[in-house]
Order: sequence, then structure tokens, then C-alpha cells
Amino acid sequence: MKTLFQPSVWLLAAGLVPAVALAQSTGGTRPAAPAPAAPAPAALATAPGPGTLMPLSLAQATRFAVQNKPTLLATRLAEQTAAARVGEIKSAGLPQVNVAANLADNFKLQKSLVSFPVTQTLLTSTDLAAAGAGDKAILGTQQLALPPQPFAFGLQYAGNTSASVSQLLFDGSYLIGLKAAKVYTELARKQTQQAEIDVVEQVSKAYYGTLVARARLGLLARNVQRLDTILYQTNATYKAGFAEKLDVDRLRVQLNNLKVEQQKAQRLTELSVALLKFQMGLPQSQPVQLTDSLGAAVVDATALRQRLGVADFTNGGGTGAAGALPTAPAGNSTNRNAQTTQDQQTALAGGRTSQVAGAANYNNRIEFSTLETQQALAGLDVKNRLAGAYPRLLLTGAYGFSGSSNQFGELFAFRGPDSRNGAGLPNQNWFGFGNVGLSLQVPVFDGFRRKYQVQQGRIAQQTIEKGFETIRQSIDLQDAQSRTSLTNALDVLDNQKDNLDLAGEVARVSRIKFDAGVGSNLEVISAETSLRESQTNYYAALYDVLVAKVDRDKATGELFNKR
Repeated sequence: MKTLFQPSVWLLAAGLVPAVALAQSTGGTRPAAPAPAAPAPAALATAPGPGTLMPLSLAQATRFAVQNKPTLLATRLAEQTAAARVGEIKSAGLPQVNVAANLADNFKLQKSLVSFPVTQTLLTSTDLAAAGAGDKAILGTQQLALPPQPFAFGLQYAGNTSASVSQLLFDGSYLIGLKAAKVYTELARKQTQQAEIDVVEQVSKAYYGTLVARARLGLLARNVQRLDTILYQTNATYKAGFAEKLDVDRLRVQLNNLKVEQQKAQRLTELSVALLKFQMGLPQSQPVQLTDSLGAAVVDATALRQRLGVADFTNGGGTGAAGALPTAPAGNSTNRNAQTTQDQQTALAGGRTSQVAGAANYNNRIEFSTLETQQALAGLDVKNRLAGAYPRLLLTGAYGFSGSSNQFGELFAFRGPDSRNGAGLPNQNWFGFGNVGLSLQVPVFDGFRRKYQVQQGRIAQQTIEKGFETIRQSIDLQDAQSRTSLTNALDVLDNQKDNLDLAGEVARVSRIKFDAGVGSNLEVISAETSLRESQTNYYAALYDVLVAKVDRDKATGELFNKR
């Protein structure tokens, strides 16, 4: 006998097959009509703690996962990193203050060669005779050609301390960086939103899977109870001599098989709960109670068909859709460059660019919005590299003191301009200095480095622009696929509903005929087997519908809207 869970056990264990909510059914009757959904309870910020039962609706499960899933918490760290990056960029425009102190032992002073003229006075015998006679004599001189002589400047111990301040007055790259920092923060936020959508999808399907498993388990329990009753009645009839032992044995085999299936369903139910906790980021030790009803999860097939229309693979639209989706703008390169610049400015301002004008389904997809932000960043990157050719102007200033001494202890005497030694002579060993000025840095030639950097930036920008066409085609395909899958699933669900009604009626009539003695036990067993297969097929069809509905909501960007 087929079962809904056997082919999906390993997929559920791997987290690849999310399940959906089903409506309960008993016997051969069709599942009850969907009950009106109760108002969603307030979101749970944290788990109530081990041992405390945690009531859990689908809305609570998704919001808890968005707030507590470890992978999302790690993703949000990227937002904090982006915020820190913004602060780092802004800090470059604030005054930069540095304080420095140095101490040196010049155990071997550096010497420099110094060349200077030396004049020698000449004293001749004639000059001596004139001097002996009392006459005046003019002495002659001559220049001596001496080699350069080494001299050491400074003392053995030296120290200095200073404080410097610089203030950026103009830097084109800095101004572009401020704009890029804002866009970078927006990109990190959108990446987090994408991760949140993925988590909501996983939690929704896992929540539905738990409802399915529990509904299936309850249905098997009722089937076991009903078959046990039939076995009891058949055994009593056999003892009275109106039935064969073979009839009793057949029912006992059928009951044993059903109990084994019930045990497997019990284990699968526990596995589905564990999967839900994992997708939520909830500890496995935390007991939960699902509060949403299966009836509230059953979809309105008629309303869905009216909304879906017929899939159109040419543009992703369908009957009743908003119209054909736009294509890439045409025109010459000048117009395209102007449009790209306009789109970047529009994206920076938070508006809708020409890429998404008139296409709400594109604009609803976070992937498309993320690509717009990346396009804006690529444009700013090119501008930043071009701004590297602009001059850079800084205001600088410094003030400090320097000193020296032949003895280490004397260096820390800190003698100022009023200091005198024992002979009354100045013996100052520390001197102040200061300066203030402007620093203008003008890049002249960098070996064409900036040129190639700009080329790389423009290529990256063009690559992103090509990605718009790819993502448009991808969204079109996902839209058409999700529409087709959901339509097919609805058709299968209608068919399985009819089969379930027929199988239930056959089982009911077979039991009546057997009780009246005009039907065989084999006929009852066959009818019961067909009924359980119809129940399983119905659950599988409803599973497919609700999974397709989740996929459809994701394709249209309606699965999760962060408030």
C-alpha cells in the first residue's frame, strides 16, 4: 500500500522536502471545509525555556526564526560591519591628531665632513728686521689647502615630543566615499532581507510538514480503531459459525500492517517537529504546540485559478496579468550612459529606476532590488577612481619640544630658556618648535594605473547591467513555472477529492454488505486498502498545492514583507 511519507523520509531528514498543512478526514468522508483563521498571536522574541510548552502559530514561527535563526544573526553582523565601515569613511574627514615621543642614545654620533678655508700668516726675515728697527711691516697671508674635516653634531642623549594635527579640506574620493557608504549599508540590508525570505520559506514549509505528519498520524489512529472494530465483529461472527477463520486472519494481517505504518508515522512526526525547530533556530529540547488549524491552511482553488490565469513563458505574465514586462532600454551608447547615470541617482534616492518602471513583479523581488543597489555601487566606484585625479588639500600643524645632553640624567632636567649654570651662563637643554601650513597634493602621472582602474570599474558596471537581463529572464521563468505548477497541483487536488469520495462510498457499501452477509471479507479489505490509498493521495495532492502556493508567493515577492 502506498504511503505519503515513505518516499519523503530521507528528503525530510535532509530538509529538502518541506511539508504543508492538510485538512483532517475520517473514514471515507471528504475533509471538512477550511475553518476561519484565528488572529495571529503576538510574535515570540525568545523561547520560554526548556520544559515550558511553547504555543506556536505559523506567524509566530516565522517571526521567531527571523529574530533568532543563527544564520540570520550571522547575516545581520554584515549590517553592523557596513555601519562600522560608514563610520570609518566619515572619520577621514574629521581632524586627525597624533602625539609622538622619542628618546635616543646616540652612543656613536654620526659625523659629517665639513670643508672650510684656512688662512696662514707669513712672517719673513725682512718683516723681522723691520720690526727690530721699529718700522711697521705688513705681514702677508696664504691659503692652506686642507682636506674636509669630520665633525659630530649633537650630544649623546636626545629626545623630543610633539603633537600634530591635520584636517582634510578637499578630497574628491572622500566625497564619493560618503555616498558609497550609504549605498553599501543599503546593500547589506537587502542581503539580510534576502536571507530572511529564505528562512521564512523554510520555516513555512517545515511548519506545514509538521501539521501534515500529525494529521496523518491521527488518521492512521482512526483507521486502526475502525479496523480493530471490524476484526472484533468478524471474530465474533466466526465464533458464531457465520464466518470463516480465513476472514479473521486476513483482517488481522491488515491490522498488523496498519499498526506498523502507524509506528513509522509516529517517528516521522517526531522528525518533522525536529526539522521545524531546526529551521526556526529553536533548541531541540524545547517542547512546542502548533496552534494553527489544518483547515485554515486549505487554499481556495477557485480564487487561486482566477488569480493565476495561464502561464506565458514569453514574458512571465498570464491571463489577467499587469501586462508585458519591460525589456532592456534601447538606444545609442550616449543615451544608455545617460540612462544608467539617471538610474543610479534614482536608486540612491530610493526610487524606482527605468529597469522596473511598469513592472511591479520585478520591483517586488529582492534580487532585482539588490542588483540595482550593486549597479549604483559600481557607478560610484568608477566615480571614485576618476576622483583620484583631483588635488588633495590638507591643513597641517605641529608643536613640540626637543632636547639633548651628554649625560642621561641631565636629559630629563628639562631646563628652559631662563636656566643658568653656576657661572651665570645660559644652559638650556630643551627647545620648542612649531609649524602650521597647507599641504596640496596634485597627482600628475601614475604610470596609467588610474586609467586601467577606471577600465576595470566600467567593465564591472557593464557586467552588472548585463545581469539585469539575466535576472529579468529568471523572474519570468520562475513566474511561469510557479503558475503552471500551482495550476497543475490544483487540478490533481480536485481529482483526488473525487477519488476520496468514491473510495469512501465503496468502503461504506462494502461494510454494509458484509454486515448483512451478502458481501465477502476480501471485498471489505480491498475497499479499506483503496480508501487508505485515496486518503494518502489526497494528502499528497494537498501537500503539493500548498508547497506550490509557497513557491508562487516567493516568485511574486509576496512571501515575506518585513514590517
